[in-house]
Amino acid sequence: MVTTEKSPLKGKSVLVVDDEPDVLDTVADLLEMCDVTTAADFDTALNYLLNQTFDIVILDIMGVNGFELLEKSVLRGFETIMLTAHAVTPDALKKSIKLGASAFIPKEYMKEIEDVLENILLGRGTQLWWRKNLGQDSNYFEKEFGQGWKEKDAFFKEFEKSIEDKR
Repeated sequence: MVTTEKSPLKGKSVLVVDDEPDVLDTVADLLEMCDVTTAADFDTALNYLLNQTFDIVILDIMGVNGFELLEKSVLRGFETIMLTAHAVTPDALKKSIKLGASAFIPKEYMKEIEDVLENILLGRGTQLWWRKNLGQDSNYFEKEFGQGWKEKDAFFKEFEKSIEDKR
C-alpha cells in the first residue's frame, strides 16, 4: 500500500517489541509515517506499556513474553498486533485471539503491516486472518496448519461465526 498524506497511520504512536534488532528496524522503516518506539525486551516494553500511550502495539511472541505483554496492552485499550515467526501455530493464534489481539501476522509477511494497521484504524477491527491473503498465499493458514485445521477446534468455528454475525 502506498502511504499518502491521508493515511490513518500518519503521526500515530506505535510501540514495536521484538528481541531481534533487524525486525525492530524493519518495522520502524515500514512505518516511517508513524512515531515508532521500540523495545527489545520484556522489561523495557512493560515500562512503556504502563507509562505511555500508544495507538498501536506490535508484539513478538517468543523472546519477549509476548502473551503477557498482550494482556497488559489490551487492558490499556491499545490495538495490539502479534507479529511472530516461530509461534505460528493454531494454539498461538487461538491464544492471541482470546487475549484480545487485533491481528496475528507471520513475520514473513511483515511487509504487509502497513495495510493491516490501516484496516484496523479504519474500523475494520479484528479480521479472520485465515481468510486473508498473505502475499501471494491465498490459503496461508491451510498450508501452514494443514487441511481442515479450523474444524479440529470448535473455538475457531465459533469465533468465525461471531465475526460473521457482526457484519
